[in-house]
Amino acid sequence: MTWLRASGDGVLLTLHIQPGAKKTEVVGLHGDALKLRLSAPPVDGKANDALIAFLAARLGIPKSRLTLVSGQTSRRKCVAVSDADVAEVERRLQSQADSR
Repeated sequence: MTWLRASGDGVLLTLHIQPGAKKTEVVGLHGDALKLRLSAPPVDGKANDALIAFLAARLGIPKSRLTLVSGQTSRRKCVAVSDADVAEVERRLQSQADSR
């Protein structure tokens, strides 16, 4: 799976973000990235904050375990999840996309 890979003691996520959407949700795959829609606008880091909050809630972990590694001003982002298991992260993120 190219959008999700183990890295050290955690997981790296490759994401394609669509800010300013009607609702925040996991959409599915977009090339080699997992596509997410965020209701937050791409202004003053609001979409990045919403992304971290959404992922933390979806994964059931504190926001402090998530780090935006790259893509601060881009739709394509890389997020590190510390102390995480690849299979569990995949299950929690894809379950919403598969139910669509």
